[in-house]
Amino acid sequence: MLKKRVIVCLDVKDGRTTKGVKFLNNVDIGDPVEMAAEYYRQGVDELVFYDIIASARGRGPILDLISKVASQVFIPFCVGGGINTIDDIRQTILAGAEKVSLNSPAVKNPLLISEGARIFGNQCIVLGMDVKKDPSKPSGYGTTIHGGRVETGLDAREWAIKAVGLGAGEIVLNSMDADGTKDGYDVKLTRMIAEAVPVPVIASGGAGTPSHMTKVLTEGKADAALAAALFHIKELEIRQVKEYLREQGISVRL
Repeated sequence: MLKKRVIVCLDVKDGRTTKGVKFLNNVDIGDPVEMAAEYYRQGVDELVFYDIIASARGRGPILDLISKVASQVFIPFCVGGGINTIDDIRQTILAGAEKVSLNSPAVKNPLLISEGARIFGNQCIVLGMDVKKDPSKPSGYGTTIHGGRVETGLDAREWAIKAVGLGAGEIVLNSMDADGTKDGYDVKLTRMIAEAVPVPVIASGGAGTPSHMTKVLTEGKADAALAAALFHIKELEIRQVKEYLREQGISVRL
């Protein structure tokens, strides 16, 4: 039985870790290099690093900062934001990332998924999805890009299936409606996508308690639970959450 993963997300803006609610009112909460080192010490399974303004500003990944973070952690490290070309993928991996997360660039150029998977392997290509409720869509959910600022017109379930067909080896599924609220993950959304694709789905958006993680990992069928605010405000450490999950019968790495 594959172990479930606990993942921490570092949203980065202008070189600093930031946190908002539903993608708004972001505040500076620290140095991403120091924070990455601390989460590694606590036993996090993976780190996800998002440059939340790179795509909107039309620039590439911040390789020097990625390299500094990678030097502090010896676990899978996924980077998203500003990765628009095959060379961007290559440079990000050379800087120390194991995976790249493609969101806005993948919507604009789906062939980036297939070409990236062909060259670097499916396991390196992660589809990032910023999803919000949209009753006009067949699944009830639509997708956005540019940090939630631009609606794509794509149905969330249909896009997930297409992207995995092109070669995406994993999905980070972020609920914009739940993001930063600490009211719990969108379990319905997570289960829908997890049942639609044959690759791991990482649930993101809304973690406020360890019980929220239990619910999305069981009822939501997620392979991993990603959190930011829950850990950034230092209410809980990684090990405490993992011990709780284990008590609930969920297989995790301690």
